[in-house]
Amino acid sequence: MVVDRLVVIRGGRRALDDVSLRVGRGTITGLLGPSGCGKTTLIRSITGTQVVASGSVTVLGMPAGSAALRHRVGYVTQNATIYGDLRVVDNVRYFAALYGTGKAAADEAITAVGLGDHRAAPCAGLSGGQRNRVSLACALVSHPDLLVLDEPTVGLDPVLRVDLWQRFHDLARNGTTLLVSSHVMDEADHCRDLLLMRHGRLLTRTTPTTLREDTGCQSLEDAFLTIIRRTTGHVGAAAG
Repeated sequence: MVVDRLVVIRGGRRALDDVSLRVGRGTITGLLGPSGCGKTTLIRSITGTQVVASGSVTVLGMPAGSAALRHRVGYVTQNATIYGDLRVVDNVRYFAALYGTGKAAADEAITAVGLGDHRAAPCAGLSGGQRNRVSLACALVSHPDLLVLDEPTVGLDPVLRVDLWQRFHDLARNGTTLLVSSHVMDEADHCRDLLLMRHGRLLTRTTPTTLREDTGCQSLEDAFLTIIRRTTGHVGAAAG
């Protein structure tokens, strides 16, 4: 995936300002930064759902949003996109039918997200974390080459977060490329590569180890603040 000099205008301001980056296949890349820094806008640009002012986004060798990418890119939004009046299995089978992958793929996806014991449960009665898992299963049924997740662990307890990250690593080992956004800096240790954003700009591309070495900080949050000071001269407000 290649993003080249991307500019997005929202509300009269540059939500993304000359952003360029590359994401390698079969990796987990963390897109990190405070709320409002442009992470979701960048994700929407990558999935082809955002109008861009200039620049380009190439996904799996094709322009973002190309019809041929619909079965190859999975997108999990911050809010679970499922039907509350349907059972878990019905939701996932519905998306499997849309992708043309069938019941077997739905059953596999439900197992993959750890909801095998809840497959017959109505989604309206699930916890927030379980609903997020159903939404993830709906994205997995297409067996995507690229899986884009917008803050998938927000609101989850620590045990669920660890379990979900383990499943992300399993997917990467099987060849899926994952781009995972978060404003929780300690999740950066789960990623091979890190993209740090602030005020619509990409501050740096690095790794957890390199970030610590370059800043002399063991805490990734402190390391991120150090990068902000170096690039902008001040930390400013917490949200970008």
